[in-house]
Order: sequence, then structure tokens, then C-alpha cells
Amino acid sequence: MGALRPSSIANEGNDAQIHEDAHHDDQKDLDAGALFVLKSKGSWVHSGYHLTTSIVAPPLLSLPYAFAFLGWAGGILCLVIGGLVTFYSYNLISLVLEHHAQLGHRHLRFRDMAHDILGPRWGRYYVGPIQFMVCYGAVVASTLLGGQCMKAIYLLTNPDGTMKLYEFVIIFGCFMLILAQIPSFHSLRHINLVSLVLCLAYSACATGGSISIGSSSKGPEKDYSLEGNTEDRIFGVFNAIAIIATTYGNGIIPEIQATLAPPVKGKMFKGLCVCYTVATVTFFSVAISGYWAFGNQAEGLILTNFLVDGKALVPKWFILMTNIFTILQLSAVGVVYLQPTNEVLESTLADPRKTEFSARNTIPRLIARSLSVVIATTIAAMLPFFGDINAVIGAFGFMPLDFILPVVFFNLTFKPSKQSPIFWLNVTIAVVFSTLGVIAGIAAVRQISLDAQNYRLFANV
Repeated sequence: MGALRPSSIANEGNDAQIHEDAHHDDQKDLDAGALFVLKSKGSWVHSGYHLTTSIVAPPLLSLPYAFAFLGWAGGILCLVIGGLVTFYSYNLISLVLEHHAQLGHRHLRFRDMAHDILGPRWGRYYVGPIQFMVCYGAVVASTLLGGQCMKAIYLLTNPDGTMKLYEFVIIFGCFMLILAQIPSFHSLRHINLVSLVLCLAYSACATGGSISIGSSSKGPEKDYSLEGNTEDRIFGVFNAIAIIATTYGNGIIPEIQATLAPPVKGKMFKGLCVCYTVATVTFFSVAISGYWAFGNQAEGLILTNFLVDGKALVPKWFILMTNIFTILQLSAVGVVYLQPTNEVLESTLADPRKTEFSARNTIPRLIARSLSVVIATTIAAMLPFFGDINAVIGAFGFMPLDFILPVVFFNLTFKPSKQSPIFWLNVTIAVVFSTLGVIAGIAAVRQISLDAQNYRLFANV
């Protein structure tokens, strides 16, 4: 081989420069939030872990309480319909995402979908803010529930203890502060595998504890009648529907699908099958066993029923273990729902032309994520009645994102014939759940007004 001529060396140098410039242009097109937080490296198994953590979470321990407003037939029917509609809706949104990816325009975020399908204003002023409210609300709720579980453990081991709820919320927030620094959504895959095991563990404990108490003479007398006057019962039904909708809620399907390595076709369906297998086992076992054991006395969190006047109806170590499982999974749930916030922060503050772990990107990430967790922890400590507010978020947030928008996106993207069953099924779902969302929102606001007299900042509830 002859020596390379200067002109050929120059040409090679120019080619390398052109390639490098193109790479930088790609990075400019792909903002830092997508580049660093929503890394597309995962498999369908990983999507199953992420989906399970985002859906099968401790709010499922409120299902017996929802049954107390609905009764046996209504409770099981709503649980079945909620499962079928969300599984269907999540598949539709996945198909829409796959379709756009095949056309060469892969959507990585919910607001990107809304921007392209509904128009820029919908993405910026409606879907984006609602998703942020839902996800950040889930972070606050997880932090508060984590603090409540910690307080339950404390009182179990030290009944005369003087520590207040907000102190435990702050302790849990400090734990979240560490986990929040995990760089990308994909980096959470192993934590979310552990989370999947934990949700099976505490659901099994809740089910086993309910059956044990219900089979003994320790529990309350079983009464499955619906309490209250007609008005209370009607609003109770819609409140229960909001609880079930929130339990099945996700709100981050596009962001989870964004973590999949291309090609993504068919991968989310497999992930959803993993998730809904776990959801079916846990949701129905906890809801049915809890309502069977405690009837209309079921508390907002079924674990509360395991204690009566400070006396444990099951062995203390059992309650301790169940609460520990719940606390550990809550930390994973909180970190998963922080991802859309992290993505927005990275898009705003990070420089995609610098490496992910450069000082230019690491320092703003550390400060911004820490502030995000500190604010969520402060809200949770100040507003320990956040469960009531969460019902409003469920009605006005999870209902549109998970029940209404997926069917609208599908009809606008694929334009099925108006004579086809799928078109009218989607229209029916959109209309029915829009109506339910508005009524459930009114019921949730009414509940807040009824409970307002008990509200105090930093209350030790």
C-alpha cells in the first residue's frame, strides 16, 4: 500500500468533521431531557418493571375503602372495568407511538404527542401541566404515605412516642433525596424489579392479614351495607370511582415507552401483560379480602384496620414487616414519578453538547433534583390531608391522561371508519369517562369542603 497523500488525509479530516458536526446537530435536536433522562436502552422486560412500579403501588391498599362505597357488585364491576379500559387505553397509546416512530418521528413525551396530534397549545397548556400535576402529586402522596408508614412502625414499637408525622415525612424525604440523583429512567430498572417483588409481598401480607382477622373473632362484625343518606351514597360512589381510577392511573406511558431500545414494536404490549398480571393478582386479592374482613369499616389504608385502639389484631412483627415492604416500594414509586419533572429540569438546565456527567451538567442536576424533592417533602409535611387533594388530581388528571386522551389520539391518528366498532367504542369511552371525571372531581371537591374544618398545617394525623 502506498503512503496516503496529503489531499486524501485532508478529505478524511473533512469527512470526520462533517460526521462530528452532524452528531452535534442530532444532539441539539434531541434536548438534554430526552438525551440524559429518557435513554432508549431498555427491553420489554424493563418496561414491565417500570409499568408495574407506576401502576401497582400502595394506593391499591385503599381499594377495600372504595368497595365500602360501592358494595360487592359495584366494587368488583368497577375494578374489572377499570382494568379492561386502562389495559385497552395503554395499548392504544402504545400503538399510536409505534405508528409515529415508524414514520420517523418518535415521540418521547406525552406533551410531544399532544403537540403533534392535537396542536401545540394542547401540549403546552393542557397535557403538559396536567401530567406535571399528576406526577408531582404522586411524588408528594408517596412521601406522605411513606411518612405515615414510618409513624405506624414508630407507634407500634413505642406507643407513647412523641415524634410528629411531619418529622417522619422529612426522614422519608431525605431517603428520596438520595434516590432522586439516579441519573436516568433506564437506570431504575433494577430498583423497579425489586419494587415488583415488594408490591407482591405487601399485597400478600395485606391479604393474609385480612383473612386472618376476618376468620377470627378479633375483627369487627361484618356489615356490607352502604352507610349514609342518599346524597352521601351518590357522592361516595363517585369518590370511590376516582380512587379506583387513580389506582389504575399511570400518566407516563410515552415516557416509559421512550426508555425502550428501537425497534419498539410489540414490546410495550409484553410489558403491559407483565404489569397487568401483577395488578390483577394484587388488586383483586387486597380489595376482596379487605372488604370481606372489615366491610363498611374498611379504612382509607387497609393496614390501619390491623390496629384497634393501639392493639394489634395480628402479630406486631407482621405489621412491621408489611409497613417496611410498603415504605421501600413507595420510595421506588416516588422516584419513577419524578422522571417527568427531572426531564423538564434537564431540558431547561443541562447542555446536550456536554457529557452527562460533566461538571456543567452534574451540578445543576444535583441542585434542581434536590430542590424538587425538598419542595415535595415540604408540601407533604404541611398538608397531611393530601389524600383528599389526590382525589381531585385523580379526577382531573388521571381520568384525561389514562382514559380519555388515548382513545382520542387513536381515532385522530388512525382515523377508523365511523361504521367500525372500534371508532364508537373509543367515542363511548371518551364521553363516559369525561362525564365521570367531572362528577368525580365535584365529589372530591365536596369531600375537601366537608373535611376542611379538620385541616391544619403540619397536623399530626
